[in-house]
Amino acid sequence: MNDDKLIPHLFRTEYRKIVAVLCKTFGLEHIEIAEDIASDTFLQASETWGIKGLPDNPAAWLNTVAKNKARNYLKHNKILLDKIMPGIKYSAPQTEETTIDLSAENIRDSQLKMMFAVCHPCIGTEAQIALALRVLCGFGIDEIASAFLTNKATVNKRLVRAKDKLRRENIPIELPLPDEINNRLDVVLRTLYLLYNEGYYASQNENILRKELCYEAMRLTFSLIENEQTNLPQVNALFALMSFHASRFEARFNEKGEAVLYDEQDEALWDKKLIQQGKYFLQQSSQGGQLSKYHLEAGIAYWHTYKENTKEKWENILQLYNQLLMLEYSPVIALNRTYALSKANSIDEAIAEAEKLELNHSHLYHSLLGELYKNKNTQKAAFHFSEALGLAKAPEDKQLIQRKIDAL
Repeated sequence: MNDDKLIPHLFRTEYRKIVAVLCKTFGLEHIEIAEDIASDTFLQASETWGIKGLPDNPAAWLNTVAKNKARNYLKHNKILLDKIMPGIKYSAPQTEETTIDLSAENIRDSQLKMMFAVCHPCIGTEAQIALALRVLCGFGIDEIASAFLTNKATVNKRLVRAKDKLRRENIPIELPLPDEINNRLDVVLRTLYLLYNEGYYASQNENILRKELCYEAMRLTFSLIENEQTNLPQVNALFALMSFHASRFEARFNEKGEAVLYDEQDEALWDKKLIQQGKYFLQQSSQGGQLSKYHLEAGIAYWHTYKENTKEKWENILQLYNQLLMLEYSPVIALNRTYALSKANSIDEAIAEAEKLELNHSHLYHSLLGELYKNKNTQKAAFHFSEALGLAKAPEDKQLIQRKIDAL
């Protein structure tokens, strides 16, 4: 890796570890202190390495500097010192090196507990995702602003309000009690699901950053699987869903950056290892009696890893959509179901069901109707594709719809 790319890479991987451990040490109410120490550590790295060159082990260098900065801060802040040090002395051996514990085990434990703190229901969904990107994924403010298609000022305000709310509510950095895990886990999984979707169903085509959003969501989800208390069926189902979708990353866009529909994707570009990974964790998710939306969506994604248009495939997908709608109704899910209906039953039945939805302000609605009508009524197909073109915002969506119009 080039020197100019190393610090941004390390910021992504090491910043979150340092912040998580320091927050666990200082308490969530001092999250700004943890972030300041982590940021100062990287600033010193940028200045020092530019003059003296890279150390043999850059990550270890960062950890050592962060520890020293944290100790110096404690020494010069009596209030925090009086509050923090008794707990550290009680829980750790009496050596200076263990005062700030940046061991791999404590990093994993701190990040897991931070996940539950950041994804607390006392703050809104967008704030949860923004905090997750910043604190758990190490994304910069510019990157978060890009992910939300907004500006840095808005992101900063959102983060400040979220931190203030967590501080006022005195939210601890700890795993919920066993009888509370399921309820709290629902919010965490929802945040990770939305974080993944922010990357996968992005409204602008910035492939590198968007994939990173998905991979970060997968990393955080897998950390839940690694912990015995949170290794539950719905977590495995969500990870399976993410794996199946990620397996088709390389086939979703052509060399021109244009979106490629599922039916037109090159199956040779699908990642077979990720498909097998998805199958394994989908099997793991079947242990237990709970059926979540993640189970059903993972099942739908599983059948999409078979390219052949068999009757069995589309009937299974249709039944899974039916169950999903009964569990958690959504107009988008209902719309997706109509495509499966066209494959499993008939196009006429699908058109009738789709038109009942009357999602006239959705480009996806008109795109689907255009697709369903194209071999039955080219005039209606052209109308719906034109409507979709006017409603679509992303350039790649517009390009795809225009190609459909040109092909009529």
